[in-house]
Amino acid sequence: MNLHNWQHIRKVVADAQRAAMHCSIATVDQQLQPTITPIGTLFLHEQGYSGFFFDAYSGALEENLAANAKACIQAVNSSRFFWLKSLLKGEFLDYPGVRLYAEIGRLRPASVEESARVNARIKALQWTKGSHKIWSDFTHVRDFKVHGYKWVQYPEMMPKQPDS
Repeated sequence: MNLHNWQHIRKVVADAQRAAMHCSIATVDQQLQPTITPIGTLFLHEQGYSGFFFDAYSGALEENLAANAKACIQAVNSSRFFWLKSLLKGEFLDYPGVRLYAEIGRLRPASVEESARVNARIKALQWTKGSHKIWSDFTHVRDFKVHGYKWVQYPEMMPKQPDS
């Protein structure tokens, strides 16, 4: 992974989160049974191949991470416009998603900057009753370090790369 790839990953994840309002984090329990947790508060740092997410309401994730800190974070752009445009053209202009292979850290209190970032993300919906019920207890985060990635792709629909 290099900085150019990381910036591209950040764009694809941002597009996916705008469309779906969440990413999925896959972990396994002590019996190696998989669990997928939707997380709507995932942030990627500009550099360092890392990020953080606010962890609330995710009991299975917490239990699984206690036994195995490795996870797969998947972000897929579910925008109908993105898919319709791609299907009509017969080609994606960009990857429709990415899987990040990561190691997730322990729960810790959120910094003032991290709290400001999540508040900026949810600001448009703060007036709703559901917003107060879902997002008022965001006080703790988990850091994660990305060790690898794999693009979500459909080979016949990917843009043709110029010969190098």
